[in-house]
Amino acid sequence: MPENVRSTPAGPSRFRDPADERPLAKVVLILLALVFLTFFLLLPLISVFVEALRQGWGAYYEALIEPDAAAAIRLTLLVAGIAVPLNLIFGLCASWAIAKFEFKGKAFLITLIDLPFSISPVISGLVYVLLFGSNSLLGPLLKSWGIEILFAVPGIVLATVFVTFPFVARELIPLMEDQGTGDEEAALSLGASGWQTFWYVTLPNIKWGLLYGVLLCNARAMGEFGAVSVVSGRIRGLTNTMPLHVEILYNEYNMVAAFAVASLLAFLALVTLALKTFLELRFGAGAAGGRH
Repeated sequence: MPENVRSTPAGPSRFRDPADERPLAKVVLILLALVFLTFFLLLPLISVFVEALRQGWGAYYEALIEPDAAAAIRLTLLVAGIAVPLNLIFGLCASWAIAKFEFKGKAFLITLIDLPFSISPVISGLVYVLLFGSNSLLGPLLKSWGIEILFAVPGIVLATVFVTFPFVARELIPLMEDQGTGDEEAALSLGASGWQTFWYVTLPNIKWGLLYGVLLCNARAMGEFGAVSVVSGRIRGLTNTMPLHVEILYNEYNMVAAFAVASLLAFLALVTLALKTFLELRFGAGAAGGRH
């Protein structure tokens, strides 16, 4: 029988299993992927750390503890610390409603959740300028009450929440839809309350997917530039996050300090990537076990 013909119960077949691909093709594809990743990911990442340490560890440390840089780091962590829990709550509520219930407007709700993926972050920042600017209806009213939104921490938090709120929900929705409602119905039939059902049944089933979504949300929150740059006002020491501070230092030709702060962002991204990989392995193994 010819090599490309396979015997099946219905007779010989000429379709070849993709796993039977020739070794040469595999090697070529792997090499192409490695070359692409090396030139477009690995080398730029290495260059960030090389430039940051060009003048030694002393200059690197001084660049990070400089007052404006320290303020940018604190603000970035503060904004992420507020935006991520808010998106966690929203993601749990939205995914629970979409996956566990049938209601009118479900498709529209899913479309709204996906909206930040299709809108430029700069546009989302401009939306908040229109809502809370000096010429808007809400801006002067809130300012008369002593509430500052634009060019202050609340505006940065709102812009960050907007661009990051799909991550947790989009990670949980397919997971909860795949699990169905059988476990929750069984718990309720045995006398468990709604809170007990969520805490002891639903949450353990989605914990790895939830952590995965939180990590992605946190990474985007700390690295967001476009929306934050519009609403922050870029006030040094007050409303500059780490990405904005990097741009200012770079435009001032303060390369060592710019790359030092950028390396800290890169380090946080690498930590997020490591945790993401761990959760993928752990969550994937758990899912496989559940299917078996």
